[in-house]
Amino acid sequence: MRYGRIEEHPILKFERGRKVRFTLDGRELWGYEGEPIAIALLANGHDVFFRMEDGRPRGPFCMIGKCSSCLMVVDGVPNTRTCVTPLREGMDVRTQHGEPGLPERVSDSFVPPMEIRRSLVVVGGGPAGLTAAIQAHDLGVEDVLIVDEGMRLGGQLLKQTHRFFGNKKYYAGKRGIEIARILEREVEERGIEKMLMGTVIGVFRESEPRARYTLGAVVKREVNGVYKTGFVRILADAVIFATGAAEKYLPFENNDLVGVMGAGGIQTAMNVWGLRPGSRALVVGAGNVGVIVAYQMLQAGIKVEAIVEIMPRIGAYFVHAAKVARRGVPILTRHTILRAIGEDRVEGATIARVDDRWNPIPGTERDLDVDLIALSVGLKPSVELVQQAGARLRYVGRLGGFIAVRDRYHRFAPFGYVAGDLSGIEEATTAMMEGKIAGAAAAHDLGRAPPREASRVIREVEEDLKTFRSGPIGRRIEEALRAVVVEPPPEEWGGEIGD
Repeated sequence: MRYGRIEEHPILKFERGRKVRFTLDGRELWGYEGEPIAIALLANGHDVFFRMEDGRPRGPFCMIGKCSSCLMVVDGVPNTRTCVTPLREGMDVRTQHGEPGLPERVSDSFVPPMEIRRSLVVVGGGPAGLTAAIQAHDLGVEDVLIVDEGMRLGGQLLKQTHRFFGNKKYYAGKRGIEIARILEREVEERGIEKMLMGTVIGVFRESEPRARYTLGAVVKREVNGVYKTGFVRILADAVIFATGAAEKYLPFENNDLVGVMGAGGIQTAMNVWGLRPGSRALVVGAGNVGVIVAYQMLQAGIKVEAIVEIMPRIGAYFVHAAKVARRGVPILTRHTILRAIGEDRVEGATIARVDDRWNPIPGTERDLDVDLIALSVGLKPSVELVQQAGARLRYVGRLGGFIAVRDRYHRFAPFGYVAGDLSGIEEATTAMMEGKIAGAAAAHDLGRAPPREASRVIREVEEDLKTFRSGPIGRRIEEALRAVVVEPPPEEWGGEIGD
């Protein structure tokens, strides 16, 4: 069976809500209340969510709302991202074809706009955003608001079942899922405000005399058991952007078939929602993420036929690679994928060996019997909002792509900050460290934290970062950061933070 719910897992236990009925194109189905619509659809064997104008099918890819592969018409509202929309009793879900029209009765689907004002807004509820909000609150910023697209706080931590390395202060030895619960609990204990299922779609600097930043957000709200969309205008004195990253794609024949998914999307389906998105998989990319996801697929009952890596050596840590090798999964270096086989969905894949110039070697092609292709070919920082906010971007390949130019305190503008994968693709541990620096800097710049206390926090975290990056990979990251970190900190951004 291509899709199935995971009932037994060596690490995870899935607590599902009550069973509810919903309809797909008029046909009655069932799922669990609160899980994403996309998960319920896959569990029912439905994987084509919409079709392009030419009829090409689209199915889930990222599972965190950052792509457009899961758009459907839900309760009359087109372009609904079903991977981040919770299922409720009686929902009317319809397959989307091409460009849909607007809802017939707008008042039934939307609620009136509202306006709020906060001293500090944190955009993104992953490891960087949560630690930034906690640190800023602890240094005196009482009215912090976290805005996140997801249904829960935690970001990518929610899908990480492996144990973290590094510093005990940053939860070394704990699994990502545990760290997410710890940070979420700390946010709750402090009474920090959160706005879930909220997408910031616009940021404007100094466009409103009452605040330095104006943010426009589209938010889902539950009204009498039905999710409706509302617009929120947020006035903020300072903004920390922790918007994370999106998975990169890879060009190959039929790469848009249903069943080609990002490795992170597969993690979300399996580890967060207990859904097996395939039965036999090919993993493309042997970095840490690819190898870890391969092992997690084995834990979920998916057979991994192979991991292909175009480079002459794998990029993953030996401890992760050894775990999949012991399970009999071949890791084929100097190999790549040529095509996905199938009509609407993946029914196989063709791989081949490459030469020293990364060109496929004729005669080395081989077909694999798979129904799932996991792309683990890197992440790109989600810089769209900081670019709107006036950040100067610079392309740094080592850091994942375009990065905001910033100072050592993670400011990219007066009262504007970046942290986490947005400021360079690294580990979740460094994201938490950067979040603490940005949170402390914001508290200082807003006049809520004494300079000495803010400086102490920042110096301690900088030392932790230096230690964490002391290995060869970390040193290359440090070298790459020199291209985007401005020294000394510009006075117009706030200058030095000191005694």
